[in-house]
Amino acid sequence: MSKLLATLPDGKVCDFIDQKIRNDTPEEYVRQNIERRLVLELGFLPEQIEVEYPIKQGSKTVRVDLAIFREGDQHTQEKVWIIIECKKDSVPPSASKDGVEQLRSYMAVCDNSEWGMWTNGKKKTVLRRIRTEEGIEYEEPNDIPSKDGNIEEVDRPTRDSLKNAVGDNLLFSFKICHDHIYVTDGLQKQPAFFELLKVIFCKIHDERNFPNPLEFYATAREKKSNDGRLTVFNRMSKIFDAVKKQYPAIFDANDEIKLQPRSLAYIIGELQRYSFLSTNIDVKGKAYEELVGANLRGDRGEFFTPRNVQKMTIRMLEPKVTDKILDQSCGTGGFLVIAMNEVIKKLSQQAGVTEQSDVWMRDALNSKIRETAKANFFGIDINPDLVKATKMNMVMNNDGSGNIFRQDSLLHPHQWEDGFRKQFAGALDIDPKSLRSEKDLGHFDLIATNPPFGSKLPIKDRETLSQYQLAHIWRKTESRWWEPTDQLQGSASPEILFIERCWQFLKPGGRMGIVLPDAILGAPGLIYVRHWMMKHCRIVASIDLHPDTFQPFTGVKTSILILQKLSIEEINRGLIDYEIFMAQVKSIGYDKRGNPVYKRNEDGEEILFPADESVQISVEQERLKTKRFSSFQKILDDDTPAIADEFIDWKKEIVLGW
Repeated sequence: MSKLLATLPDGKVCDFIDQKIRNDTPEEYVRQNIERRLVLELGFLPEQIEVEYPIKQGSKTVRVDLAIFREGDQHTQEKVWIIIECKKDSVPPSASKDGVEQLRSYMAVCDNSEWGMWTNGKKKTVLRRIRTEEGIEYEEPNDIPSKDGNIEEVDRPTRDSLKNAVGDNLLFSFKICHDHIYVTDGLQKQPAFFELLKVIFCKIHDERNFPNPLEFYATAREKKSNDGRLTVFNRMSKIFDAVKKQYPAIFDANDEIKLQPRSLAYIIGELQRYSFLSTNIDVKGKAYEELVGANLRGDRGEFFTPRNVQKMTIRMLEPKVTDKILDQSCGTGGFLVIAMNEVIKKLSQQAGVTEQSDVWMRDALNSKIRETAKANFFGIDINPDLVKATKMNMVMNNDGSGNIFRQDSLLHPHQWEDGFRKQFAGALDIDPKSLRSEKDLGHFDLIATNPPFGSKLPIKDRETLSQYQLAHIWRKTESRWWEPTDQLQGSASPEILFIERCWQFLKPGGRMGIVLPDAILGAPGLIYVRHWMMKHCRIVASIDLHPDTFQPFTGVKTSILILQKLSIEEINRGLIDYEIFMAQVKSIGYDKRGNPVYKRNEDGEEILFPADESVQISVEQERLKTKRFSSFQKILDDDTPAIADEFIDWKKEIVLGW
């Protein structure tokens, strides 16, 4: 494709390998992710791969989705090494026309095709063709090999051979594993998710168990026999015993892996190739949070904040290394993970540590990261399942799992469970007895949160309501201002109380980013809430979010407010004039069905942007040898990064104290 081509017609994609324009179909979505995986994960050169490669099958010519050749080989049918067939997720492997048998028939007419893979993004089958004295046999390994063809890595990876996931390929693997548990073990969605969670914990523990060799693996031979599967099961059970000791707040001592050995071996074989520690945070976050959302989304007004909105909010709040950070409605932990990674960047810069640094420097940095996470990162949620999910998310992103608690954070401190009070106070390094009332909570520098909201969740408990000015009935004064009376409302919406609770949790000068329904900012009946905020906070920024922000789950209009807590002296001083940063997110990067939306030109055509990719070629004398190649990519039509940039520039001119 010529570099002059800069746009795409509707319903088209630019192929990652050959740059040709193809129809944007469900099958193509799967193929494009596999293509990126072949190059960016497994190290194949684009010139080794042919897309829609024609082969002779008897008297007819058919096209295989992807044909891979050894480096330097001619691209002839006799030289095809690996064949990959990609289908949409509604096509099962057993389909007579488009299933795994189609792949076998293609391999049969390519004399040197040793490997084949069939996938629909939710299920995957890998075949290896072996010639024996008796004829042709097919094994079912865990995966196809990397560019160097090392079969041992496929069976039992080493730390050096672990791959960083790209695109949606980790999401594919999670879905494959979850669906396998759901079907093979007969578990419902939620129990299936928690069994997968145990396996993910084992994977991360095994990666961290340096310098011992990796034990999280299942070889093709082990997967073939009952004895082999039991060997895998026993190996995982030992890892899980260590996990339970390390995370007693997440797993009970008598917890066990409840998967069948056959199912467990399959899942381990699917996940063992990836590094869960070093894969990019956004790739991990999208995969994990989509899996959590599909299985744990409750009915308490829980609409998880999209990652781009979370990143915008955290960038605007600009967490410092020393900040104590809280999300008291933490859901899956997205705000905390993104804030943690912002802090990690700053710690890395301060320590001068890069990927090329000595091991002892990286170990020292990791120790500092764990220390910081333990001291400064806090999450609270009422849903015990989401608490587990958040802890997992934090563990997968540098082990900040220690201060994630299950509690209704709106309750009066007298109503808190004793265990939570002691743990919470211990993590803050304060006396539990000092947490007597709402006036004793101001220990945090930064809060980022999306509280549950909705009239279906009214708070009626009078002891809870008594803590909040916003739970009282308000009246207009002679000066046309508003003030609370001594009379409590019969009930209050949680999102209104959460504004004041966040304020209570902050130190004077502390800042919060909070997702709120637009009614709070504009409804005449809620003017008292706005008056309370103006009196008690500096309203730093108001970001009007796109109507599709929480689609496809709800179309409720929302905004992000950035607020800074005023001191008692500032409150008593009264209102002063100041600037407020205001912006509108006109493009959120996806439509109301959740499908991605890309940047377009004035004629409505999607724009292609040139991008340089780096492919790992080899490791020579402990140095990574790479090769760069150019491709074309669409870019999401998403205003949130630009808004964060504009805010950061604006903030440099305004004295906010952070």
